[in-house]
Amino acid sequence: MKSHDGLYIDGAWRPAAGQDVIEVVNPVDEQVIGRVPAGTAEDVDTAVRAARAALPAWAATPPAERAARLTALRDLLVARKDEIAETVSAELGAPLPFSQTVHAGVPIAVAGSYAELAATHAFEEKVGNSTVHHEPVGVVGAITPWNYPLHQIVAKVAPALAAGCTIVLKPAEDTPLTAQLFAEAVHEAGVPAGVFNLVTGLGPVAGQALAEHPDVDLVSFTGSTAVGRKIGAVAGAAVKKVALELGGKSANVILPSADLAKAVNVGVANVMSNSGQTCSAWTRMLVHTDRYEEAVELAAAAAAKYGDRIGPVVSAKQRARVRGYIEQGLAEGARLVAGGAESPRETGYFVSPTVFADVTPEMTIAQEEIFGPVLTILRYADEEDALRIANGTVYGLAGAVWAGDEAEAVAFARRMDTGQVDINGGRFNPSAPFGGYKQSGVGRELGAHGLAEYLQTKSLQF
Repeated sequence: MKSHDGLYIDGAWRPAAGQDVIEVVNPVDEQVIGRVPAGTAEDVDTAVRAARAALPAWAATPPAERAARLTALRDLLVARKDEIAETVSAELGAPLPFSQTVHAGVPIAVAGSYAELAATHAFEEKVGNSTVHHEPVGVVGAITPWNYPLHQIVAKVAPALAAGCTIVLKPAEDTPLTAQLFAEAVHEAGVPAGVFNLVTGLGPVAGQALAEHPDVDLVSFTGSTAVGRKIGAVAGAAVKKVALELGGKSANVILPSADLAKAVNVGVANVMSNSGQTCSAWTRMLVHTDRYEEAVELAAAAAAKYGDRIGPVVSAKQRARVRGYIEQGLAEGARLVAGGAESPRETGYFVSPTVFADVTPEMTIAQEEIFGPVLTILRYADEEDALRIANGTVYGLAGAVWAGDEAEAVAFARRMDTGQVDINGGRFNPSAPFGGYKQSGVGRELGAHGLAEYLQTKSLQF
């Protein structure tokens, strides 16, 4: 049983204002593994006031010192890498090797990148007869999801600290234990009291209170587009800045000249990774009609090899959601070639790796984000048809293009309405900007572009 009895506010663990708690359930065996306080609007207000009070001193702290605190934080995350991985696996259900390499490893790399940026970024520049200052935006309210619990925290907290902002974090209620480990590391790293604050709680209570708080200058949210719209409306009414990383329905476009077997196998692996709970997953595979059936056979065979080794989805609610989409795909006429709605285990929130063929662009499973291990395969007649299908959703977060010639793939990728495209299986870059077009969000995370979200610009004319 892992839990803290309190909330981390103003440099110390303190009791919540209310008595309610949130139980954390292991998705593998459905057992309660921890409890955390269900923070209230009063707790959020206390945390925001602490962040506001700490802001002047932290904003005035030299960037080199902020970089030193981030370096110390990165080193502590390295030292606690095994504990982080075990905690993520326990509350999210991800297989331990994946938690070690991705759930723990990627946030460490991101924290290191912001330690370097804090020390090297030009917070001041000359433009003609002006000096342009890049200053912290102020108090940040960060609301993070459960699918990559530590990565999403670090992707918001690290640039905020590097910029000189103070922050209040409200993590997802399904995975709060990882956030508590992170708060311990922040404390050990010597980040001053009030600069970072953690309030665990429910979205409609603590999350809403944080988004609405008049002393929060920027709301940074990662989650569903539906919730993002509500946060955007609240922020718009107060004329405060938002950074929204929302849903996706990314296209994996396999051009006729591509290595089909490699493109299909990597594409299936991408969708099944993290049990399909990845906003940027390539959940729509687009294949030329001449090689369509070959691709379907390859994808079905690849998916069948995973079995239940991918781990469960995060909760019973999420399992029901994914199963509902599978049933809807069948009802709308898609051909099931792997998996299905039946669970591969009696216990745990498992969903079988599922592949649909004969999917048409207007089907629900080709338009809406499922957030589970479900791949849809669509056929296209020519390159213009492929582009029309790839761009034919309300989302534009990520995607992939495969071709025998890199220049051909790049030319197609440049025409896609999406924020990030992997060319022939290009590796994830923790310093490249990540974010979406259309209803996939506003703003960017990671690297210098992510840092810019937490800065205001002031020009002095001479």
